[in-house]
Amino acid sequence: MDVDIVCVGFGPAMGGFLITLSRSLANTENPPQVICYERADDIGFGVSGVVTLARGIRASFPDLDPTQIPMCAPVRGEKVLYLLDPHGASRRSAALRAADKIIRALKCDHDAFELPYIPPYLQKHGGLVLSLGQFNQWVGAQLMGSGAVQIWPGTPVAEPLVDGDKVTGVRLMDQGTDKQGKPEAGFTPGMDIRAALTVVGDGPVGPIGRQLDEQFGMPDDHHKHDYAVGMKFVVNLPEGCPLKPGTVLHTLGYPEPEIFGFLYVYPDNVASLGIFVPSWFDTPVRTAYRYLQHWMLHPYLWRYLNGGALRSWGAKTLGESGRRGEPRLAGHGYARIGEGSGSTNVLTGSGVDEAWTTGTQLAEAVIELLKDKKPFTKENLEATYVKRRRASWVEQEGRVAERARDGFHAGMVTGLLGMALAGATKGKINLPVEPRPAAEHTPSLAKYYGGRIPSDEIEKIRKACAAKGVSAHNELMNRVGWPAIPFDGKLLVSHQDALLMGGKVQAPAGYADHVVFLYPNLCEECGTQICVEVCSGQAITPGAKGVPAFDREKCVHCGACLWNCATPHPEDPSRTVLEFRAAPGGLHSAEN
Repeated sequence: MDVDIVCVGFGPAMGGFLITLSRSLANTENPPQVICYERADDIGFGVSGVVTLARGIRASFPDLDPTQIPMCAPVRGEKVLYLLDPHGASRRSAALRAADKIIRALKCDHDAFELPYIPPYLQKHGGLVLSLGQFNQWVGAQLMGSGAVQIWPGTPVAEPLVDGDKVTGVRLMDQGTDKQGKPEAGFTPGMDIRAALTVVGDGPVGPIGRQLDEQFGMPDDHHKHDYAVGMKFVVNLPEGCPLKPGTVLHTLGYPEPEIFGFLYVYPDNVASLGIFVPSWFDTPVRTAYRYLQHWMLHPYLWRYLNGGALRSWGAKTLGESGRRGEPRLAGHGYARIGEGSGSTNVLTGSGVDEAWTTGTQLAEAVIELLKDKKPFTKENLEATYVKRRRASWVEQEGRVAERARDGFHAGMVTGLLGMALAGATKGKINLPVEPRPAAEHTPSLAKYYGGRIPSDEIEKIRKACAAKGVSAHNELMNRVGWPAIPFDGKLLVSHQDALLMGGKVQAPAGYADHVVFLYPNLCEECGTQICVEVCSGQAITPGAKGVPAFDREKCVHCGACLWNCATPHPEDPSRTVLEFRAAPGGLHSAEN
């Protein structure tokens, strides 16, 4: 099928692109045909709560009334909290232990220290708290009503169509296959969608963006080494909770020093909350779900959450390399926008408004080129889209933040110092630390628990859990002193119960599995198997002969397994032996 513009992925960046473009096309004779394909079953599924200054969003909607958008409120109050460890189970450096003693000697509220000063680059006052799922649906309703563009959810894109140095469109996934991708009855090969321009906004682990990176390479000194998995809940707060709509809480220090947390309060006594577990958190048991429950149970937070109930949940990979993760933004016949294009500001911890703005910048460039009847060549896209982006606040602030988080690769205290230096000097002073892929610095279980659990006991625990088909992190965390979770059946529920209560995973038949273990023999030799420990939906479990088993009926498409695999590909050390491919379905959770 031939169209004029084909778009991959519907997130805030694509929302900005399509809103801006559709307004220009509304009264145009013979407008170009624009079609957008989204993997998930709806345009608001599988995203998250967010706090944003909303500069770009407000520029697109000058008369924006937050009450028009479900689960949206202006920011009314902000706090940044350092959480102490109430149990003594987390791993803390000597510097942090000393700081904890000093803080405890001072007056602190429920084992938490409220920072008396929030650096300007972290402040979100005047912004909005949003459910990104609800916001995307609100944007999508306006787009569909315009009639200027088509959006096709539940339609995954398998690969870009590349002819030499030019992208000529995309190929949709084959349908009517078994889980290995072999044709069955009703087989239909993926349709080729040819287009003059392919717009890629499929996020930090999207298959089309990753294939373009492999095809055309990254710019010099750019990399995508830093990621985080965000585990998020939407909850009904208990009756009488004093937190008001627009309240924003950001935390650090617990359940492990490297894990950051957030809580945003919406109208109607509803809140979005969660944690971010980063790739530079050097542990082989990078389990987000249990860490989130310990975070909720912290005395400072639990007094607000006790008696609440789970509404929905989800998980997502976040690209944490910022501008250093910027790929080639434009080429012959294609352009990149959003989080996968390196727009996230890693100093301010914001990305939604930045992504939206990159979409509007590309739309303005496309409108200009269409008006001038110029083709979508690399030169023309660089002279319009890339030029706009380089002259914008997204670029200016991205450069300030470019190396702000590098210090975390040398430790938590070093990381905080690096952020403070970058923020205070507007990026002129940064710590000379080079980030590395998670696979290169993740310790073995024996090394991580050395001095706490004998190596023979670790191996015994690992084998016993593998025999049961479960991950080992619960047993290992219990062994080093983490308290048991007091399940209440409402908010504190098992991981599997969350899959049933807080969202529904869709995995339509007739498609190939998207998580593939390319070299089973190397998986057998892996003694860590972080893919099992990190899986957000318990979709990857210990399997026969040591090869992990994958159950797509539980996969929420967070993509964390991709960047957590610690076994390098034997033919390409820049890759690993786990492949995360295109697929439909995922988590039904329009609130989260």
